Amino acid sequence: MFIAKRKNILGIEQINSAMQAQTSQPYKNIKKTYPSPHTNSYKTVKHAEIKPITLSTKKYHPPITMGEVDPAFIQEPEHRPRISYIEGKGVPLIDLAPILSSNNVSAIEFEGLVKEVGNACKDWGFFQVISHGVPLEKRQKIDGASRKFFAQSLEEKRKVRRNEKEVTGYFDAEHTKNVRDWKEVFDFTIEEPTIVPASHEPDDKEVTEWNNQWPEYPPELRETCQEYGQEMVKLAYKLLELIALSLDLPADRFHGFFKDQTSFMRVNHYPPCPTPEIALGVGRHKDAGALTILAQDDVGGLEVKRKTDGEWVRVKPTPDTYIINVGDIIQVWSNDRYESVEHRVMVNSERERFSLPFFFNPAHYTMVKPLEELTDEKNPAKYRTYNWGKFITTKKRSNFQKLNVENIQIYHFKISD
Repeated sequence: MFIAKRKNILGIEQINSAMQAQTSQPYKNIKKTYPSPHTNSYKTVKHAEIKPITLSTKKYHPPITMGEVDPAFIQEPEHRPRISYIEGKGVPLIDLAPILSSNNVSAIEFEGLVKEVGNACKDWGFFQVISHGVPLEKRQKIDGASRKFFAQSLEEKRKVRRNEKEVTGYFDAEHTKNVRDWKEVFDFTIEEPTIVPASHEPDDKEVTEWNNQWPEYPPELRETCQEYGQEMVKLAYKLLELIALSLDLPADRFHGFFKDQTSFMRVNHYPPCPTPEIALGVGRHKDAGALTILAQDDVGGLEVKRKTDGEWVRVKPTPDTYIINVGDIIQVWSNDRYESVEHRVMVNSERERFSLPFFFNPAHYTMVKPLEELTDEKNPAKYRTYNWGKFITTKKRSNFQKLNVENIQIYHFKISD
């Protein structure tokens, strides 16, 4: 039964056979790829049918002209959102001042912070942080620049449209769990270029470069995004150190995995949706990487599946905070001590929403497995080893096409008891 099921999972056999395909020599056989002009010939969506529509008193350029509702956006009945929601008051709010203060911090205060982070990772998989050290003006600058970008016509935005070869830039037809998301996005990588496997095929040992595409307008977008991205990296390392300490590991235990990081940032725009009861900005999912840092505006919409009872709870927007969630890689590294939690994004019928997620991901040649320090005879490894680069190149295939099989997930590498 288990073997038969595995054959229907996208890429599972390929990745299992590719465990040793990547080595610690990541820069061999590089295929160079560079941005090329986009056309309107992308096959998955009929772009000739996409037109701007007017909602309320403002003009938006949403991903698609809705009419009633395009079936591609409709969630299955069991996954449709509820208009009334539970506010997630229990989502921990953690003050990072002890690690940022120039004053001497007592051992008791620092240990208390480490314990707070550990409890939040264990009980929720999510937490919010204040006193994080990210300058507010840098967050305001990227917010302003991204709003200018998305306010342009669809034709202008699609000049930097991403595709299967140019994986960064603008996109308006992303799918989660094979259902189209009600959003448009702009992606950019932190490392330029970012080195990744050339394909998801297990026998293909070549690597390629992901190069960012930057629009002409607004002219400040590139520099603003790059500066903000570096702030996210600095915060991510601080958080990763706290998580390591909470697992009784050295603070820098995870640092080596990120030497040639594949991290990226996304700017999300969720236009007003006339049918928020049957569509989602992003469907239910878990984040595949190590750590996610999210800034959301005052509209809100992020919902987290509470571990204690499985209820969806809304994370209330709090000014100048970041929402942190543990990704799948930390779940594997910690051997299930910390869990990557399912979450989704609601849409609003009246207001547009913006958010800024940063995905902290290791080098493509990282072999992800439970850490030896956290396994022993009484607590053996719960996951088989997998290669991060092959994992992400397999997973990204579903961003451009609706698949008839389940996409790759970490539970496909779970070792049976």
